[in-house]
Amino acid sequence: MLLALSTWPEIEAQLARSKTVVIPIGSNEQHGPTGLLGTDWLCPEIIAHTASDQGDILIAPTFNIGMAQHHLGFPGTIALRPSTMISAIVDWSRSLSNAGFEKLYFLNGHGGNCATIEAAFSEVYSEVSYAGLQRGFACKLRNWWELPGVTKLCVRLFPEGHGTHATPSEIAVTQFAYPHAIKNANYAPRIAPTGPIREAADFRARYPDGRMGSDPGLATPEKGGEIVGLAVKGLFQEVAEFDREIAPEGYRPA
Repeated sequence: MLLALSTWPEIEAQLARSKTVVIPIGSNEQHGPTGLLGTDWLCPEIIAHTASDQGDILIAPTFNIGMAQHHLGFPGTIALRPSTMISAIVDWSRSLSNAGFEKLYFLNGHGGNCATIEAAFSEVYSEVSYAGLQRGFACKLRNWWELPGVTKLCVRLFPEGHGTHATPSEIAVTQFAYPHAIKNANYAPRIAPTGPIREAADFRARYPDGRMGSDPGLATPEKGGEIVGLAVKGLFQEVAEFDREIAPEGYRPA
């Protein structure tokens, strides 16, 4: 079930069944010569929307701009400052909580978001704690490649040249969902260099074509479909466990 394609009475009815919602979150940034700019928000959205097609799970609109300042040296990247992103996540979370949602599961597609998302969770929890309230809501962060079995599968599919940015696994996921948008290029070197991540000018100088340690040429739509299928199973498992999570003894919601 997609929140954006639902009416408020439908969401009210959904809340009677489950107070858990999945929020795909990522980034719009360069992914090398062949990777789509939306790769990091497309991957969690593809997995979440596929899960929505297969079962009773509610998916919120995708938070598609992230903390990607180090990619600003490449045209098409759009980034938020960490402080801006924290404020936005807090407001999204407040809005969903006010509607009655108690479990917010963020399915992330950009590793550079993690520190900022966790900082936003700290802000959310601090508001409740400092106000002395007895009722809050739970937030959970999961990178899609960390869903059960997914990293192991990616290692098997891409034993070399996987890397850490513009990886064949994420490119394969987008190829599976958007085969008409597949791009091709001659990579030189085939496996890109790797190293630290700092500011935009430094990143562009170290990684001229935008890749980090990867060979996206290994990606295929078929491999992407295999990854998505396993990720969907893992998402159902984790969301069900999160939904069933019981408040500790002595916790009395206001």
